[in-house]
Amino acid sequence: MELKGQIEEFIYQNESNNYSIAVFSVDETQEVITVVGYLPFISVGDTLKLTGKIVIHQEYGEQFKIDTFEKLMPETAAALEKYLASGTIKGIGPATARKIIDKFGDETLAIFKFEPLRLAEIKGISKDKAYEMGEEFNEKWEVWQIVSFLEKFGIGANNSKKVYDKLGIDAVEKIQENPYVLIDIVYGISFSNIDNIAIQIGLPLDSDYRIKSGIKYALLVASYNGNTCVLKENLIQYVKSILEVEEDKITDNIINLNVQGEIHIIEKDEQEWIFLESLYKAEKNISDRLIALRDCNNTKYLKNFDNEIKKQEKKINIELSEKQFDAIKQINENNVCIITGGPGTGKTTIIKCLIELYKEHKKKVVLCAPTGRAAKRMSETTGEEAKTIHRLLEIGKFDEDKFDNIDTDVAPVDADILVIDEMSMVDTFIMNYLIKAIYLGTKLIFVGDPNQLPSVGPGSILKDLIDSNQFATVHLDKIFRQAAKSKIIVNAHNVNNGINFVGKKDYIEDSLEDFFYINESNQDKMLYQVLSLSKERLKNYGNYDFFTSIQVLTPTKKGKMGTKELNQKLQAELNPFNEELAEKSYGEVIFREGDRIMQIKNNYDIYWEKGSRDDLRTYEAGTGVFNGEIGRIVKINHNEKQIQIEFDDKKIAWYAFSELDQLEHAYAITIHKAQGSEFDVVILVIPQSSNMLLTRNLLYTGLTRAKKFLVVIGNKNLIEFMINNCDTKRRNTGLKVKFEMI
Repeated sequence: MELKGQIEEFIYQNESNNYSIAVFSVDETQEVITVVGYLPFISVGDTLKLTGKIVIHQEYGEQFKIDTFEKLMPETAAALEKYLASGTIKGIGPATARKIIDKFGDETLAIFKFEPLRLAEIKGISKDKAYEMGEEFNEKWEVWQIVSFLEKFGIGANNSKKVYDKLGIDAVEKIQENPYVLIDIVYGISFSNIDNIAIQIGLPLDSDYRIKSGIKYALLVASYNGNTCVLKENLIQYVKSILEVEEDKITDNIINLNVQGEIHIIEKDEQEWIFLESLYKAEKNISDRLIALRDCNNTKYLKNFDNEIKKQEKKINIELSEKQFDAIKQINENNVCIITGGPGTGKTTIIKCLIELYKEHKKKVVLCAPTGRAAKRMSETTGEEAKTIHRLLEIGKFDEDKFDNIDTDVAPVDADILVIDEMSMVDTFIMNYLIKAIYLGTKLIFVGDPNQLPSVGPGSILKDLIDSNQFATVHLDKIFRQAAKSKIIVNAHNVNNGINFVGKKDYIEDSLEDFFYINESNQDKMLYQVLSLSKERLKNYGNYDFFTSIQVLTPTKKGKMGTKELNQKLQAELNPFNEELAEKSYGEVIFREGDRIMQIKNNYDIYWEKGSRDDLRTYEAGTGVFNGEIGRIVKINHNEKQIQIEFDDKKIAWYAFSELDQLEHAYAITIHKAQGSEFDVVILVIPQSSNMLLTRNLLYTGLTRAKKFLVVIGNKNLIEFMINNCDTKRRNTGLKVKFEMI
């Protein structure tokens, strides 16, 4: 759908990316409509051609959502007067705009572009002022041309201001000279797309611009795989394979990039390792700050510790093990402390005890975790509020720019003791932001399981901190008797220790019947097991309802046992077509009322409500739904073109049909997506897949997602392979080395 008209007024405009809400007057009908989208370099009075669609906002009603736009020269004197009267040109207001149009009429545009000194014919405008007005008018039009120019590189309007801020008024010329500069500015841009365009405009294959960009791109690809650095020899060979240039040219440009401060080279293990400068700097910030925190005065130290702990044991009716007692003692004696251990080893008991201990001494304990679901679980197990790290630091959309900006300001953390759970999920960039926010003197406690899957982002922070031997670390390895009754927990520990649970019997006599293994390799039969367990058998066995208790997990998205096909089959069984249930097709997917869904990207702007507006004590409203949050479709409204979703934490959000790319069915999800979450019942399927996926830590992570009941379906030989496949989790990082360099 296209609209042509003028911007009448801006209701809202984000200064950093120019996301705007504006009042737009449509030429054809003179109708006034609210438009939303990215409008860089646009002012009140500008004439635009918009492409997009009508959407319905729950709170603000009908809006036009902009996909693309084109800025047009005002076609009439009246339109030009409105543009000039808006104040976009310094020194021209409504009265002066009226005089200019009265004097030059339809020639006004040509006067500004080619004869600006003639503006001095108007009383009150000097020749110097006329020249400045002409310069500013033409500069604004030139600036806007960047938007149109960037479209051929696949760069949308939302990033064009970033390009202009970095390159200035000569952006087009600079990009034509070196298109690869865009890769440094716009996160996630396609290297191959830029490379093809650069070659088309005549840049030589062995251009230094091309080779330098290829080197940085290779380092970026490595970071997507979790690495913060790359062995120099491997980097050279990879760049040679994608660019087809001589090794000497690559080596020369590695040296140049290092001199220019765009990459960093260190020596470890008698070999040269290469970092993107941002990753090197982030790791350096982490190591320097952690050492400073470790070595500052222990102002939160509690005297008479043994007596204090005995009081807390009595107060909350627990008896700490020797390791748990040592963990809390280490926290008291050190500013930075690491608590690790698998399920059932007492990590939560330690957190609860130290919360009570420090609260009694009027100390503020703050809890956080990397994801919303992990924070929610932390709140449920401790009875205290826990926030996501994003919310705690008020860092919003930092991850969209993380590779070219690690210095974003964050809110300082007001805490005497800060506890971070699920540390295995924390990557280098999040840790860099977190460590900046902590005051010297704050006690910092890392809690996690290094045998879980590593973070999605680059780095292996928890493992590197443990391996550095720089910080007090307590490994909890005793499974408490109550936990030892759970075959889920015992088998998870067996897997972590390289022991196959198939045929293994080491449970105590009164073990719970909470773990079942089905030895199956035929994928049609595996599918039958998943469907029958989900629909009937588990309901009959333990009155487990799928939508309130059960989650299917799989290592992969692809194939018959991947999330895509499993979700289709499970939807057909558990929420089949019904004339009374509204549906909405989106691509190959059919969303239906009652479906379980997952948010698959961070959306910081989406509006939600929780509770009833009639009860302000329980009512809450806000913005933001984040990657990994799970909910159900409550209602699909075709008249208003939106879907209403209630998430697991009871917040309700409304999605326009145009926003459905943010959602996936969640009857089955990958083990990676489940990390940091727990479910009452898990059906874990292990089909034949890539060896890169079939690892010990993936299996271990999958097993430990179940709280009450677990069914594992897979071939015993494949499971044995996973248990033995423990080498693929190694990542190339430099954090440990940086501690050695201090």
